[in-house]
Amino acid sequence: MRVLVVIALVVVVVWTSPLPAPFADHCILDDNQNLYNPDNADNVPWEIVNLDQAPRDRWTKIATTYKVQIKDLIDTIKGLVEPIIPNAAQWIDLLFGSLDDKLPQPYNDELKGIADATGIPLGEIVMYNIFYEIFTVCTSIVAQDPNGKLYHARNLDFGLFLGWDHITHNWAVSAKLRKMVININWMQGGRLLFKSNNFAGFVGLYNGLKPHAFTLTANERFSAQGGYLGILEWLVGEDPNGKWMTWHARETLENAK
Repeated sequence: MRVLVVIALVVVVVWTSPLPAPFADHCILDDNQNLYNPDNADNVPWEIVNLDQAPRDRWTKIATTYKVQIKDLIDTIKGLVEPIIPNAAQWIDLLFGSLDDKLPQPYNDELKGIADATGIPLGEIVMYNIFYEIFTVCTSIVAQDPNGKLYHARNLDFGLFLGWDHITHNWAVSAKLRKMVININWMQGGRLLFKSNNFAGFVGLYNGLKPHAFTLTANERFSAQGGYLGILEWLVGEDPNGKWMTWHARETLENAK
């Protein structure tokens, strides 16, 4: 039953999201326009997650600071579903809240701590934290400039196809996520363990940097043997030790020497 509801929610959200009208590709750089301003990178706030704290407490500051934005995001997702599935919020709380028992530590307690700090039902916090695994189409690049400096960059297509705003020409979910972008210094034993760029209240990682070692990004690959099959196997109990990709990425940065 859980599997069918998860699949139904994904299909409904995608099916009911109006797509933008067809348009021809056009690069604004050809018009001598460049909207990218590297100075804006300094506007992204830096937060700290201290891994020496109890898991239920380590996200309290971030969750409290961004509780309005987190709720706004979740309400937007529910708003895309509820016209087709009445009382979708109750289904989300029931389905994803019950999944909490299957989630390993420390993520189990971290999500409960975020729910406590925001006042948002646990099921909705769980949904937010696994939604990236269900709906993403990201791409990364590695480039080198003439001076030999390396760049590891990526786009983050989280929210694509989820509620098109014909006025702002943005995806509704992406617009909400944009207000939740933060940088995190992950600390342990009084030292910097690694850095990441996150959405507030999202405990996994889709990109990060291990100082003087390596960088990491997560990207989409469309395959029958990809994430969806793994999710289904985990939900039905065929792979009880399965783990969300974003948690694997986090553990890679935590444990790499």
